[in-house]
Amino acid sequence: MTWVFWCSAVVVLYVYVGYPMLLRVYCGLRNADCELNPSINPQSAIRNPQYTISIVLAARNEGARLPARLDNLLSLDYPAENRQIVVVSDGSTDNTMDVLARYAKDVVAVSVPPSGKALALNAGLAHATGDIVVFADARQVFAPDALRELVAPFADPKVGGVTGELLLDAESPCRRAGRDRRAHERRLRAREQAGDRRVEERRRTLRSTIADGVGLYWKYEKAMRKMESVVDSTLGATGAIYAIRRALFRPLPADTILDDVLTPMRVVLAGYRVVFNERAKAFDRAAVDADAEARRKVRTLAGNYQILALEPRLLMPWANRVWLQYVSHKLGRLAVPYALLALFASSVVLAATSAFSFVALGGQVLLYLLAGCGALIEMNARRKDEAFARIPNTEPRIPTVEAA
Repeated sequence: MTWVFWCSAVVVLYVYVGYPMLLRVYCGLRNADCELNPSINPQSAIRNPQYTISIVLAARNEGARLPARLDNLLSLDYPAENRQIVVVSDGSTDNTMDVLARYAKDVVAVSVPPSGKALALNAGLAHATGDIVVFADARQVFAPDALRELVAPFADPKVGGVTGELLLDAESPCRRAGRDRRAHERRLRAREQAGDRRVEERRRTLRSTIADGVGLYWKYEKAMRKMESVVDSTLGATGAIYAIRRALFRPLPADTILDDVLTPMRVVLAGYRVVFNERAKAFDRAAVDADAEARRKVRTLAGNYQILALEPRLLMPWANRVWLQYVSHKLGRLAVPYALLALFASSVVLAATSAFSFVALGGQVLLYLLAGCGALIEMNARRKDEAFARIPNTEPRIPTVEAA
């Protein structure tokens, strides 16, 4: 059992500590400080946009969000004559198509039967005309210069894809500075009375007990992507904000779970780099509770298993030039749960044989107890939220004044 204990411990430590340290050392040896790509000057491309772009967005029953999202995309700092917006309604049954009709002058609206995001994206790409395709979602918001920054690295002909940085609300300056949330709640209530249906989502996020933890993990993940980008390529993209050369897109299978991993990895397998540009920013909310975050994690794990079946070339070192990165990052994450189980089981068996094994078992038990306490806190917070939601709003409604 001793070898099981040490092998399991090595797997866990390598995936979360050893591999990031190797990346850090590589970046230090290159004296690159993990810059996007020291060999090019993105500013020249930023000042002189030379690419036509198509922004593709798949939406199902997003009528409430689309006006604000489309206004955000139309207001971005990028020449309108070089920008196309394609929105695919994936079998929407709400007012999505009515909203798109109001933007008919600026948006290409595509309606398809309910078939899933992958086929909706395929339909959107069939209508895209730009040199570069930018993938976006209905929920997030782009920074004003996001498109210019996202396009800039394509000045390097070896770059086939670019992923931007997604900032969660847990990383916002407001949360870091500890500003008064009660004032923000008053603004949210005023917006709610004015009919903004997105307010309750925002309020639930503010009450989330896991937002800070998710934000911390997301910072760790982005640091990994930044370093992997210096080595060669990131192993996937941020689904909310990434772009590829349109010529490199291959239609997605209908049941694709992680299009934002499969598509970039196909770009890498085609011989191009996928780089991380932290200057291209999008903004989103963290998961509102542990259940939502758990569903996202399960989806991610299932998607990574599926990608192995869809692209077995990723397992072949002679076909996948980022094979070591892929094994260390993606396959390592899949192996960690099994390594943790083996580590705990071997610790139980070895606990009576040495003080070290006994302490190791005690440390694992303590960590799992802390995780259980966190789950109980989350359940209690959820019950309070449900009770709060049942309390009627007795505050007087803010009167509105009609414009003359």
